This record gives sequence, structure tokens and C-alpha cells, in this order.
Amino acid sequence: MPPKPFAFKLSTHHLPFHNLFSTSPFKNPSEKNIIHDPPFPSLPFLSLSLSPTLCVRALLLRQKMGSPPSAFCKQKAIVFLRFFMILFLCSIPEKPDLCSTSSFFNSTALSNKSLPNILSLEKLNLDGYFSFDNIEHATKDFGNRYHTHPAAVLYPKSVSDIASTINYIFNMGSTSAITVAARGHGHSLQGQAQAHQGIVINMESLQVPEMQIQVGEKPYVDVSGGQLWINVLHETLKYGLAPKSWTDYLHLTIGGTLSNAGISGQAFRHGPQINNVYQLEVVTGKGEVITCSEQQNADLFYGVLGGLGQFGIITRARISLERAPQKVKWMRILYSEFSRFSNDQEHLMSKNSFDYIEGFVIINRTGLLNNWRSAFSPKDPLQASQFISDGKTLYCMEIAKYFNSEESDLVNQKIENLLSELSYIPSTLFMSEVSYVEFLDRVHVSEIKLRAKGLWEVPHPWLNLLIPKSKISEFALEVFGNILTDSSNGPILMYPVNKAK
Repeated sequence: MPPKPFAFKLSTHHLPFHNLFSTSPFKNPSEKNIIHDPPFPSLPFLSLSLSPTLCVRALLLRQKMGSPPSAFCKQKAIVFLRFFMILFLCSIPEKPDLCSTSSFFNSTALSNKSLPNILSLEKLNLDGYFSFDNIEHATKDFGNRYHTHPAAVLYPKSVSDIASTINYIFNMGSTSAITVAARGHGHSLQGQAQAHQGIVINMESLQVPEMQIQVGEKPYVDVSGGQLWINVLHETLKYGLAPKSWTDYLHLTIGGTLSNAGISGQAFRHGPQINNVYQLEVVTGKGEVITCSEQQNADLFYGVLGGLGQFGIITRARISLERAPQKVKWMRILYSEFSRFSNDQEHLMSKNSFDYIEGFVIINRTGLLNNWRSAFSPKDPLQASQFISDGKTLYCMEIAKYFNSEESDLVNQKIENLLSELSYIPSTLFMSEVSYVEFLDRVHVSEIKLRAKGLWEVPHPWLNLLIPKSKISEFALEVFGNILTDSSNGPILMYPVNKAK
């Protein structure tokens, strides 16, 4: 039998809570952005947001032969059901009212059937509270293309606030028409964190239980689902520890990324964030609070991790930790040929050499290397100054090596040996040495600059592709080889991922 594939890529790190497969109150999504454990390894699966801006995250998949199968592969029935539901949903046209930036509703516009049910929620005895006014922020997300107005926003102070609310709505029955969506940092793309005439749960107001860190042979942190990853990083570093797997952007909630996958340049080594979780606390669609893990309520555990919120809301997570490094050697190198770029990524993955490997496509960027000089230093300044990128399609591999101060000389020699095995353009080697925190929080620096220019809260259409290794060269030839070099903009990111992880 051929090896069973396991690979997936999510469009963004967000909190879309909806349930297609039960009578829970979670809302149904208008689009699906996940391919989880595709059954046909030779085909490229994709989810699509049509837009005038080309934005692609393509994963180069590498099958590690002889590797033990991932535990997530056990969920065959769920996987196939999701897959066919995805295909079905992707064939449904988008609803016009979801795409309009002027589709705002307030509580007075609710149907006669929904209004009494919504207002009755005020009777619940909660530690937190419901807000029915000034809730326009809940109509927006990072994608900034879908705007639907909820009837109310719940600001929970305890897990019981979330459980009581969902249980109350569940007991109304399906005739209540009230939907629920949990919102973390609002980083969804297509309105998944919004609930038309329903209830949006503001997860960031849930800060219990307090963060608890366990040191020892298998260190971990217990943290609220509404806590931000950047806060987890700063707190665990006080103990010399840190999570193993990250996203590129850390100002997102724990529950948000774990309901997706949580992928960055460390995923080829450690797997996505959902592969580094020991235990979860989940509020189900019936309002039950359940603790789950590989050994306890395993079906719920595997369903919730990467399940796009279809099986419950993550209110607490126990996340695996490792010893944290102090510093990072951060490098960028360029390729003019895609085959050399992808082969070198494969080579570095097979050697388990660097701690972080990503890549991106660069199109017609005038003075590209000069722009890098603000954060990186060229190994050969003279050759770098003579490099011309105008009108070209280039491929950048971004790599990093973690280390401690006393290991500096050894790490430098190891990096030099590894780079000598690669086929990049020699004049384009740029290097930087930064702290571990500076490296992990690098995107936030860009966010601050973009906000200052008014370029952060703009529409962010996004296209995501999962591409098997067997098809990546053909894809690169057809897509990257025909990109319009005078009009393309937006990031085109390339994440190499080991399917065994």
C-alpha cells in the first residue's frame, strides 16, 4: 500500500468556530480554508480567495520514508468527511451580503424570531458580560473583506461564561437561529470570526486559568485559549524555556492558531503547533467543559486540533516546551532558478541542519538587496551592490540557526560548512545576528511600520495551496514562470514541510 499522506496548510491564524456536523450553535462557514490529510497524495489541493492581488503560500512536501505515522492519521472517518464537505462548500458561490463592506446590521434589525432569544441572554448569571452596543469591531477581521454585524459580543471572565452561553443557546434548539463565533485577535480572512445576528465571544477577555509553567524532564505551559503567543514567549523565557513551534506572527491567540495548525519555518522539524500539545480544555457545542488528550477523549482532542472550531472552543491548552536559545543567526540567500531553490530546501530539511527554513518569491524588486541592509549585512558588500534584481523573478531562502553565546564559534563554522553545500547566488548572502525574541517577533516590527503608513487595515485577499513534492516543479514553471512582473504585489511565501511531522 502507498504511504498514507498527512499534510495541511491553513490560510491564516484565526478563530473560526463553526460546526458542520452537529446541532451545536456554531455558525456554518461560507468558505473552507483547510485541506486536512488529503486522501490523494498525487493531487494538489487548494482553497481559493479570488482577488486582484496574488498571494500564495505553497508548501513543499517531503515524504520521510520509514517514519512512524502521525497520530492525526487515525481520524480517517473525520478526515474523509471533511474533505468531501470542503469540495462541496468550495462549489457554492459566495453570498453577496458577506462580501459587501456595507453589510452592517444592528440588534434592532434582527428578525422577530431571533430578537427575544438574543435579549434573553441577559438573564444569564455570568462573571463577564454581554455588550449590545458599540460592537462594530466584531464586524471586521484581518482580511477586511467580509463585514457582518453580530447581535451581541460576550466578554467572558471565566470558562463557565462561555459554557453557560453555549448551553443556553443549544437548549433553545435549532429554531433559535442564533449562531456563535469565537474571536481571538481577529486574524481570520473571510469572516470566520464574525456571526451574523449572532454572538461573538471575545476570547481575549478570557485570561483564566493563569499561565502555569511546569519545568522538569517534559516541561510544559498551561495557558488560556485567549492568551497571546507573544505573552507565552515572554513568560516561559523567565524559566529559560519556550514553545517549539511558532507562527510567523505571534500576536495571535493560543486557541486561534491551534484551531488551525500553526505553521512557520520550524514546522519541518517539530511539526505545526498542533503537534506540540499535550492536553486541551474544550467547551463543546452543547456547552460541556471537557478535558481531552491523546489518552483521554482522544476523538475530541484530534478533532479540535486543526478542526477550525467545528468541534468546540479551546479554553485551555497544555503546550510542550524546550530549552530556549539566546541568539539567532538569521540569513537570506537568493536563487535565480527554482529547481536549485527547492533542491536546497530539501537538502537542508534532510540534514535537519537549521532550526528555521522558509522562503519567498521576489518579483521585480528594484534595489532589493539595498533594502535588506537595514536589518542584514552582506557577506560581500561590493558584489551585493552590483547585483541587479529589476524585472527578475527570484527565490529567496530564509534560514536561521539558534545558539547560545558560548557556542558562537562552533555555530559559525557549522553554518559556513552548510552554506558551502548550497547553490545560491554567492553575492546575495546576507546575515544578521539577533536575540531569540527579536527573531520570533520580527513581523510585529513590520506591522508597526505598516500601521504608521495606514497600510495594515486594508483588504487582505489570500490564496493558499498545498503542493506535493511531485508537482512543485510543474507548478513553479506554470505559475512563477508566467507572473506579470510589472503588476504583482503582496507576499508569495514558500513553506517546506515534512509530511512525517
